[in-house]
Amino acid sequence: MVAGQRKSLTDLGLTAQGGRRADITGLAVDSRQVRDGTLFAALPGTRVHGAEFIQYALRMGAAAILTDAQGARIAADVLAESDAALIVAEDPRQTLAYTAALWFGAQPEIMVGVTGTNGKTSVASFCRQIWSELGHHAVNIGTTGVEGAYEAPLAHTTPEPITLHRVLADCAAAGITHAAMEASSHGLEQRRLDGVRLVAAGFSNFSQDHLDYHASFDAYFAAKAGLFARVLPEDGVAVINIDDPKGPAMAEIARARGQDLITVGRKPGSDLHIQAQRFAPTGQDLRFEWKGRAHQIRLNLMGGFQGENVALAAGLVIAAGSDPDRVFDTLRHMKTVRGRMQLAATRRNGAAVFVDYAHTPDAISTALSALRPHVMGRLVAIIGAGGDRDTAKRPLMGAAAAENADLVIVTDDNPRSEDPAAIRAAVMAGVRDAGGSDWATDVGDRAEAILRGVDMLGPGDALLICGKGHETGQIVGDDVFPFDDCEQASVAVSALDGGLA
Repeated sequence: MVAGQRKSLTDLGLTAQGGRRADITGLAVDSRQVRDGTLFAALPGTRVHGAEFIQYALRMGAAAILTDAQGARIAADVLAESDAALIVAEDPRQTLAYTAALWFGAQPEIMVGVTGTNGKTSVASFCRQIWSELGHHAVNIGTTGVEGAYEAPLAHTTPEPITLHRVLADCAAAGITHAAMEASSHGLEQRRLDGVRLVAAGFSNFSQDHLDYHASFDAYFAAKAGLFARVLPEDGVAVINIDDPKGPAMAEIARARGQDLITVGRKPGSDLHIQAQRFAPTGQDLRFEWKGRAHQIRLNLMGGFQGENVALAAGLVIAAGSDPDRVFDTLRHMKTVRGRMQLAATRRNGAAVFVDYAHTPDAISTALSALRPHVMGRLVAIIGAGGDRDTAKRPLMGAAAAENADLVIVTDDNPRSEDPAAIRAAVMAGVRDAGGSDWATDVGDRAEAILRGVDMLGPGDALLICGKGHETGQIVGDDVFPFDDCEQASVAVSALDGGLA
């Protein structure tokens, strides 16, 4: 809430039934946070409708209730006895998002969003890094919280609208002029980004994930497409990875809205064309073409996909108004995002240990195949699948690792309420189906798995620890135990080599 602020429903773009008026002093989606004058948003949920809590919100002094027709029916009795204003919306989540935008008001002047199954965090971070190199006060907002010239933690990749717009207003108050946001499928589906004033939006790629939440592959894509079909305004710029199989479909959605389009990819004819890529043990050289002019850049980043992420970020920053030549000049300074193809430790024999957030079949395949050109020896992979999530992807993750690594260790990765052994068995089934059972190992304890993986490394070898990336906890049941893949990799190397190399 904004201390001392008071706005009318009209100020917030709302009309109550019967023309009832109310002065609003704050917004809340949790009835426990309601105070006198609060507008309480009673939203439909997957398990319970927020209208069940309207009675508690009214007792706490709610001045207005925002809900849908079902919510109004659920709480009809308590609402009839109340003087609170009632706003019934066809899409209360979207209405709340616009209301939150009007309530908090300020946002960074230049904002871009990026969606896709993989790469969102890296692209958003690279946008922020480019802007910072150009002298702007910038942040990226998403999985790793708010990072940059202003920092704050976040519980979700795309926070609910009240939290999101509070954060954007705080950023603006701190002098932030540029912000890059991750747009998750959950956040887009739940209208959390509606009301964010974007000048450009990017699409990285699309593959299987989150089918525990979305009803189908098509529904998952439709959620992602909402960034261009609904959130990005018609005068915005869409920046699309045209190489992805879903890239042309996303580009067509942008064209249908009348948005300007910048295509990024390896295919000739892309507006921002990746012409050539050469790998080295510590990075890569890239040759871009933009508007007929070539730019050759040394990137201190591992993995071919990082070249694609950097290109998409450069396209977004250009779309947001920055000079292309100056943008390309900054790229040599890009640093990897924590937990994204991050060099965690190096053995005395020169073998390297990397940590990556890859937790989908496509991400595992992409990460391993991208690391392969940098590795002279064997490539070892540690993988696991999360509990209480999409079960169909587990064997696919195992197959992806078996097809792209020389050795595979299957271990636990946030088993949550499920039997960890059953999750590992499903992943191992995918490894077997891909013909990798002779060189795959099941090691439940993640710390032991990392130690074994590090112990396998000879000169020229590399280990990729997939799944947790930047995370610092292992979720077992309802408990979160401290666990950091990078830290464990360093401990393992120290234990085996008697100190970090």
